[in-house]
Amino acid sequence: MSRTLIRGGTVLTMGGSNHVEADVLIEDGWISEIAPGLRDRGAEVIDASEAIVMPGFVDAHRHLWRTIAKHFADPSVVEGLASHLEPDDVYASTLLGLLASAAAGTTTVVDWCDVAVSDAHLEAALQAHADSGLRTVFAPGSHIPKASWRTALDRVAAMSAEPLQTLSAGPPDPGVNGIDAVDDGIGHARELGIRSHVHVGTSDEQRGVVAEMARRRLLGDDVTLVHCTKLDGSDLDALAQAGSPVVLTPSTEMAKGVGMPPVQEFLDREIVIGLGVDDESLAPGDVFAQMRATISLQHAMYFDLKLVGKAGLPNLMSTREVIRCATIDGARAAGLADRTGSLEPGKRADLLVLRTDRPNIHPINDPIGAVVWGMDSSNLDWVLVAGSPVVERGESVADVAKVRDLAEAALLRVGERAGLVTVGEAGA
Repeated sequence: MSRTLIRGGTVLTMGGSNHVEADVLIEDGWISEIAPGLRDRGAEVIDASEAIVMPGFVDAHRHLWRTIAKHFADPSVVEGLASHLEPDDVYASTLLGLLASAAAGTTTVVDWCDVAVSDAHLEAALQAHADSGLRTVFAPGSHIPKASWRTALDRVAAMSAEPLQTLSAGPPDPGVNGIDAVDDGIGHARELGIRSHVHVGTSDEQRGVVAEMARRRLLGDDVTLVHCTKLDGSDLDALAQAGSPVVLTPSTEMAKGVGMPPVQEFLDREIVIGLGVDDESLAPGDVFAQMRATISLQHAMYFDLKLVGKAGLPNLMSTREVIRCATIDGARAAGLADRTGSLEPGKRADLLVLRTDRPNIHPINDPIGAVVWGMDSSNLDWVLVAGSPVVERGESVADVAKVRDLAEAALLRVGERAGLVTVGEAGA
């Protein structure tokens, strides 16, 4: 039996208690005990005496194939690259995105893969998931041509998944493809016994679509809705009643003009909120940034209302609320809350050890506030997934230089096929 003891840290469980000074014992990748003064019993010991120990972040919505076009600043061109990626390009881009996620403290990623159109593309993406060492959810997305989407989902369902991988579906957007298309998509996912992640509510024309989904019984705790920036009251009430979680990707939603994330409306109705990066063409690729964007947006809305003299103001969103969006509530949105998102005996050991001795964060007056407002990837010391390190003493255990070279070569190939000199020069 393999054992690891994380000793003497400030533990943010995201479970029953806010934070405790304790040790965390991991046995064969599972959390077996959290308590002060645990004996090591021959375990490998990680000193967390000047550290915060917490669940790994959950990136609940990401398009990993777009990683090679990060910071390109023209989403329409990035979308146009999809048809020019060969399987090797999908592999390189997906793996680079996953390793970058790990290096920023993310242990679970939901990959809404809307580029794979052949078995080889699908297998390349899944191989990247397996090679990353992260916990992942693979969701073939509906931007794949309609005729091949159901077939792609069936093919992935028939493929052998690694222990850290989960299959979900990315059914068609009801506002773009019509309500019958999403009805068919969610129905097929339910036939396969898997979760659906649906893009919805990104234009004014889509108001009322979620309420219609509810009338057709297409909502529930097995359906996660993504973005949801343009919903009306009937949509929001239907969401709350059905218990469907949502995922906000605040950086991309604001940068791409699809609407202001309705954080307060979700909080008012106690709708579960997860957070995601979406893609890096116009957004940072880490969940630290998504937490800060979400809480800052809600605070700005609060002070705008206060400035114009509105009565009955909501509470300011707390750091405890937003860190839950990035951990346990993100795990709920991903359909994985039974195994990750909080530190509790019986759950998988997906966790971070964050250094508190760095000048950017010292002194620590409130551990949760320190993570939300002050920390970044420079504070990461260890990142464990199912008890195995993917970041060790601040360094990735993967051969990052090799993957970087693969991604740069893929970028050149895709740029040439797309008629660009290189993607990097075209975006300059």
